[in-house]
Amino acid sequence: MRNSDRLPPRELPKRRSGRHRNPLSFDNWFGTPALIMAVPGTAEQARGADGESIGARMADLVRAYRPEVTIRYGHIEGDHQTLTDALTDLDDGDDRPLAGVVVPLVTAPHTATNNAIEAAVAEVGANVRVTEGLGPHPMLAEVLHLRLAEAGFVRADRMRLISVTARNTTMADGVVVGAVGGEGAVGAAGVTAVLLAARLGLTVLPADLEDEASLEQVMGQMRQGGSRRPVIAPSALGPEFPAERLADLAERFGARPSAPMGSDSLLGKIAALRYAEVLNSLGVEQPPTAEELPAPVGSRHRPED
Repeated sequence: MRNSDRLPPRELPKRRSGRHRNPLSFDNWFGTPALIMAVPGTAEQARGADGESIGARMADLVRAYRPEVTIRYGHIEGDHQTLTDALTDLDDGDDRPLAGVVVPLVTAPHTATNNAIEAAVAEVGANVRVTEGLGPHPMLAEVLHLRLAEAGFVRADRMRLISVTARNTTMADGVVVGAVGGEGAVGAAGVTAVLLAARLGLTVLPADLEDEASLEQVMGQMRQGGSRRPVIAPSALGPEFPAERLADLAERFGARPSAPMGSDSLLGKIAALRYAEVLNSLGVEQPPTAEELPAPVGSRHRPED
């Protein structure tokens, strides 16, 4: 029979694991690697329409998902805020399986960016691991949808596969998802194009912006399908393909250019996911065992030494 005059035992708070755990609990015990973002182009080229650095803005966005992690960024070209600088003096203590994780800020395989990252890592000799780029990923279609809607080319809400007539002549009746980086980038843009078409209820096709013959073929398909107001939406953050070059290309092919993706919270989320994939592969994101945790101290536990 339970003694009613005794207070129930006090329960200690449980350590939370998983994505909603206290970010300062297990990560500090293991030693969380830094997150370094590799930004295409130079520091001058990697500026948004408002003049703000894409790298700095992306760092703030990623920090919302990984507040416990040291976040840096560096550009693969130029001599200011370079990737080499960002890789220098990383904490490589004994309790860290890696000093850092490099996330390329490209939406598809990009040879120039990959080569620049390899060269910078080799020059510094940093103990880092390089992730895949931000794409292919389903959220890229949503980012492109937002950019098209901001320019007034498409509806902001989903059409849910219902065929509708454009409200005015400024709205697009077809979209070309522009890829930058070669054949692999075109394949990734194809995935985004399929998802974007499902969102918009329009004809959406991928094309290589660096291959005018490919773009001419795709634009011909758009015209044969009845598209008279096509828009070219680059599947890129911006520095990979200058806005002036895109505007000239669109004018020559009778299309209108849409803004690049730039910095976006969804892209920040993808970057955080790429970082987490590496930590999961190393077991860093797994909660420690009872033997690995420091012993509790205090009057109710083991006395302090």
